[in-house]
Order: sequence, then C-alpha cells, then structure tokens
Amino acid sequence: MTADALSRRATLLAGAALVSGCASGSGGSESPPTGASSAAVLARTADIPVGGGRVFEDEKVVVTQPVAGRFKAFSAICTHQGCTVNKVADGTIDCPCHDSKYRITDGSVAAGPAPRRLPEERINVSDGTITLA
Repeated sequence: MTADALSRRATLLAGAALVSGCASGSGGSESPPTGASSAAVLARTADIPVGGGRVFEDEKVVVTQPVAGRFKAFSAICTHQGCTVNKVADGTIDCPCHDSKYRITDGSVAAGPAPRRLPEERINVSDGTITLA
C-alpha cells in the first residue's frame, strides 16, 4: 500500500471508531461508582398524606397513600392526551387538561375521557423515605 492509501485507511478507521462509540452510548458520561445508588429520594413518607398523594412533575410520577402505611406510585402522564396530572384531591389523581380523574388506590379511571388507567411505577419505601425503583 502507498503512504497515501495508508493515511486514508487510518482516517476511515478512526472515523468508524468514533461513530461506533457514539452509537453505543459511550459519549463521555461516566457511570456511577460500583455500589453507588442512583435513586434519589422523592419524598419522606410523612410528606404523603393518608388518603391523598403528591405529584412529582420533574420525575413524571405521582405517589399516593390510599391507606396508612401503603404507598402506590403511578405515571403522572394522563392516558387521554399526555398532559401531566397536577393534583391529588378527594381520593383521585386529577388532570387539568380535560378533567380526567384516576383513583389513588389503583390508578383506574374514575371520571373523564381517559381511556385507560395510569400505569404503575415501581418505588422503594424504606426508613421513612420513598425512592423510584
């Protein structure tokens, strides 16, 4: 091979390696150290009222406490048209866009145009704190 051909080949290989690294997701972000927890605390259990709940807009999740000591979590995205629910009141999780309401016990539709229940989210409740699983 000529020096010119070798140079072109090296450039192509370097470009392929760069594209491969981007496609695999290795773009400079570091993984957390082994054993480190990536789950941030959403709330203290005392922050979730019995018979009510709280919407965590940034995390797109709503956490409820239908009965004392039993916590449930659901997606905060309304199944009607994708709005974010904005409050928990009178035993329901409420969407401000078209008045869909979901039961705090199981996320099932209580009222409105929503076609299906809110999907459940996994949470961990431990030592008085609630984190996403």
